[in-house]
Order: sequence, then structure tokens, then C-alpha cells
Amino acid sequence: MTELNDNPFFHPYATPHDTTPFDRIKLTDFEPAIREGMRQEDEEIKTITDNQEPPTFDNTLLALEKAGQLLDRVTTVFFNLMSAETCDELDAVAEKLMPELTEHSNNIGLNAELFRRIKTVYEQRDELSLTHEEQMLLQKTYDGFVRNGANLTDKDKERYRQLSAELSSLTLRFSQNHLKETNGFELVLTDKDELDGLPESAVEAAAHTAREKGKENGWLVTLQAPSYIPFMKYSARRDLRERLYMAYNTQCTHDNEFNNLEVVKRIVNIRRELAQLLGFSDFATYVLRKRMAEDSVHVYKLLNDLLEAYTPAARQEVAEVEALAKETEGENFKLMPWDFSYYSEKLKSRKYNLNDEELRPYFELSNVEKGVFGLANRLYGITFKENKEIPVYHPDVKAYEVYDHDGSYLAVLYTDFYPRAGKRSGAWMTSYKEQWTDEEGTDSRPHVSVTMNFTKPTPERPALLTFSEVTTFLHEFGHALHGMFARTRFKSMSGTNVYWDFVELPSQIMENFATEKDFLNTFARHYKTGAPLPEELIRRIVDAANFNVAYACLRQVSFGLLDMAWYTRTEAFDGDVKAYEKSSWTQAQILPQPEETCMSVQFGHIMSGGYAAGYYSYKWAEVLDADAFSVFKEKGIFSREVAQSFRDCILSKGGTEHPMTLYKRFRGQEPTIDALLKRNGIK
Repeated sequence: MTELNDNPFFHPYATPHDTTPFDRIKLTDFEPAIREGMRQEDEEIKTITDNQEPPTFDNTLLALEKAGQLLDRVTTVFFNLMSAETCDELDAVAEKLMPELTEHSNNIGLNAELFRRIKTVYEQRDELSLTHEEQMLLQKTYDGFVRNGANLTDKDKERYRQLSAELSSLTLRFSQNHLKETNGFELVLTDKDELDGLPESAVEAAAHTAREKGKENGWLVTLQAPSYIPFMKYSARRDLRERLYMAYNTQCTHDNEFNNLEVVKRIVNIRRELAQLLGFSDFATYVLRKRMAEDSVHVYKLLNDLLEAYTPAARQEVAEVEALAKETEGENFKLMPWDFSYYSEKLKSRKYNLNDEELRPYFELSNVEKGVFGLANRLYGITFKENKEIPVYHPDVKAYEVYDHDGSYLAVLYTDFYPRAGKRSGAWMTSYKEQWTDEEGTDSRPHVSVTMNFTKPTPERPALLTFSEVTTFLHEFGHALHGMFARTRFKSMSGTNVYWDFVELPSQIMENFATEKDFLNTFARHYKTGAPLPEELIRRIVDAANFNVAYACLRQVSFGLLDMAWYTRTEAFDGDVKAYEKSSWTQAQILPQPEETCMSVQFGHIMSGGYAAGYYSYKWAEVLDADAFSVFKEKGIFSREVAQSFRDCILSKGGTEHPMTLYKRFRGQEPTIDALLKRNGIK
């Protein structure tokens, strides 16, 4: 029993706001806590199914919603750390327990007696006096069981179990392979000539990384975004740009244990088979049944409309970049993918007299953070107070108490900004605790986290962000607001638990502020002199807002096309992954595609994340956010009235109503693509 007594998951946390006691959790605590969590949930499910009373909303649906609290608490921490602060030991626990967790989940989802009780309540729904939220929980639960195989024959249920167990192991392996490939690459530079073109900040960062990795001399460039992106943008050494580009874009294709080519095939084929087992023609049809888009016809219409609207402008943008390259390198120069960022940056500098390095000194991270927090205060009246008594999982992480406009406690927000070996690439928001309201009406507030991979501070200077990183901060903070403002009864429907093609609206609407002069003026100060960002630079930022916007749009469309190509398949795939990828998105590609490159093998969003048959969501939500932000533009970008309406109609509601119902309540009408085309200067 000592093991249980010492395990913090088995006791009240006794921390501020019942936050996760990271300082007391050991790696050895996870396995026993997960096993005990599964055991407890099994007992709770058995209590529901053994109940001799007729099935009711309370004794079946509500009881199921409350079941598994310990398991949910442990696995939430476990899987969040798998993304933000993993290690070989944690990976080993995941590999060991994933099959058991999948089996446990299937045992609930395929429990015939439990589903019988849910179905009984569902069939009586019109005669029950349920609130709107209760109706949504009933519908969501019933649909969830059906979509997870509850109506299958015993033989098909067994096949479903086999496939889902294999899929969970494969998606974990996919992510681990990609992280290890990313961490395994190093471009070591020892000659100053190899630094040609790099700004001082990139040189300092590369020297700092080299020292961190135990190299006494030289500079080290990695595949992590704060290292990779500046090198591709500024390095005058085309040979090194090509080498780095090819290293980045051939990750997980090499003849080693981290190769994901066969993993991709199997993931795609399993998802197709699972969908067909459940009566759908393909995986996309299965997924889109529970999306705003509804079906692949609507997804392809969006992607094709964007292709038609943006391709002419994108071709013109690339032609301009190539013209500049030829002007510099000679008429025989052929623009390749590893040249595009470099010459784009030169063109941007020529056209707008603007580059990231000129802006960086004005975007010191702590000032950006104050600016973003200040924006939330101006829009919604909320305030942020760092609490160092709240435990964190890494020294880089900060924890803030968030208070509402009336001074009441609203949420806990964790911020985690810098790359490290145990953290996957990219940026994301997640929850360590969802919001819910108990029977007594007590509102249990959420704990949310924004996790990113920003430019790190060096001994010479603090963390100075690029304009793109500022935009990323705003994006993830928008997701955080969605989580923090949640005010629903059931945690399974709070915050970001919404249709996947709606979840990006709260994040992407925040990106609009990045090019608003009145917002930039609130925080952008030179980190040395304190001088505000000059009006002239702000004007150039606004002028350059649509630089290469059509090319960027086509890039997103290409990812959407690739995603749909994998998941609209009705037959098993056993071909060449690289060749299939290239044929799938060719109509959205303007630059040459090197044969060896492959994105599918590192495309975590659609292989190991939640965006399978859903990558189009970013563009879908962009249509929504452009349309929605036009209300702010009309009434004033800091309008408390518009912000309160957005909070009341969308941010606080979670998944309690259909997203189009929520959107129309805020906007007064369905969105059109016109606002996006206008914002991008296409129309």
C-alpha cells in the first residue's frame, strides 16, 4: 500500500485551485494510477449496468458522465506531458499501457448492456423533460457509442477492438519517430563563411545551441522552428539551405527505425477499415458526419473555391520571387523550394522595407505577453496574476491565476514557450482540467495551457519574437480563451469540445489583432531603449500583411487536399506513399517537388493528431474568423460590446449547441467567403 499512499493522484492535491502537483509526481506514479483509474471506472460502469431501476437520464447518462474521474485526471496529465515534456521512460510507459487503455475504452464503448440503457433513454427523449444541454449530452453520448461500434455484431466488435488497439499503438509510434528524427539532426557549422547572411540573433542562437549540446566551438542549426526558419530565410549559402531543407522534408523516410512510410500506410488503411466496419464508405465520410462541413463534397467545394480564387495571385507571387532571384543569380537560375523563403524575404524587404530582424527588438516576449494579456483585459475585463505557488512541470513554465471582470476567479493559465528535447514541435493549447458545474451549482473552473516553440533567450539578449511568433501567440491564446471562458454543465461539452471545423474560430479571430496599429501600440517597445514601435514600421507591417498571402493559402489548401486524398479512399492502399502524396496535391503546388521529400510521414495533425479528414478546418475557420472580425472592425476593434457578445454566444458555450446556431446568434447570418477575399486583397 506504500505505493498507493505515496502516489499524489490518489489524494486531494492540496494545491492552489486544485492544480496538478507536478512537483510531487514521479514517473513511477503513472502506471499504478492509470491501472487504478481503469479499475475504478470499470466498477462505476458495472454499477450503472447492474442497476435494476429502469434507465433514466440521471442513473445512466449522468452517471456515465461522472465515471472515470481518476483515470481522466491521470491520463490528462500523462498525455499532455507526452507532448510537452516526454522522455524515454515516459515513452516506454505509454507503449506498455496504450493497448490496455484502448481495450479499456473499447470495453466501455462496446458494452452491450450499457448501450442498451443509453438507447432506452435515447428512444424516450421526446417524452423526457430534459434541458437543452441534457438533450445535447444524450445525443452526443448515443452518437458516440454508435460511432464506436456499439451496434456491431459480436464478430465485428472483435475486429473493431483489434483495429483500434493497433491504431493507438501506431499513432504513438508515429509521433515518437518524428520527435526522435527531429532531435537527431544537427547541422554543425565551424566556418564563419557558413554564417553568411544570417542575422546576429540567429548566429547567437546557433552558438548558444552548440554550447548547450556540449560543442566547444562553432554553431549548431537544428530542425526546430526557431532554428530552421531563420536559417532558411536568411542564409546566403544555397548549398546549406538545400541540405537543411532536405533534412527537414525527408524526416521519417530514412532506412532506420524511425521510418514512418509503412506506419502511414497502416494508419490510413486501419481508419478506412474502421469506417467501413461502421457502415461508411470511407473515413472522411465517417468523420465529416459530425462536422460543420457535413461531407467531403462541401470540403472539396471550399478547397476548390480557394484554389480558383487564389491560384492566379499565387502564381504571380512566385513569379515575382523568381524574377528577383534571377536578377541576382542570372537568367538560368531555377527557383527551388529551399530558395523560396530566402528570396521572398529579400522581395519583402525591397517592396516594404520590412524584415523580421528589424521587428524583433520590439517584440520582447514578456512585452508581447503583457500586450496579449492586456488585449484580453481590454476586450473582456479579465486580469492575470502569476502565482509561483502553483507547481509546474518544467522551469520554463509559468502559472497564472486569471480573474474575471468582477474580480472572481476564472481559470489557471500555464504558459510554456521554448523548445526542448522532450517537447514536440509546433504550438498548441490544451487543458489539464476542464470546466463543469456540479449538482449544487458550483462552477469548477478550468486549468488551460498554451505550449509553443518560440525563439529562446541567449546570454546576449532576451527572447525576441518574430512577427509570425507574435501571431502564433495570439492564435493559441484564442484557444485558451475558449477554454477559460467555458461555462457549461458538463465537462465533455465545455471549452474546446466542439466540432473540429469550429474549434479554430476563437483562435484565428485573435490573429487579426496582430496587424492592428492600435493593438501594436499597446506593447511593442524596443527591448533596449523602450522606444515604441515607429509608426512607419507599423504602416509597413500593415502594408505587408498580404505579402505572399495567396501562396500561403495554396500551401494550406495543399495540406487539405493531401488529407482528403488519404481519407476519402475506399480501397486499401499499398502503393508508394511519396508518389501518392505528390499526385494528391499537385494542383496546389507551384514550386518543384523534390522526389525524396514526403510530408505525410511527419504530418502529425492528420496521422497522430485530431485532424484526420479535418485539416480543411483551418481554412473553414478562416472564412468564419474573417467574417466575424468584420463586426469588430465595424464597431471598433476593442469594442467591449462585440467582445461580450462573442464571449456569450460562442466562447462560453462550448459544444452545447450546433456551431452554426452559435455563429448566427453572434453574427446574425451565415458566413460567406467574401470577407476573407476582401481581407486578403483578392477581391
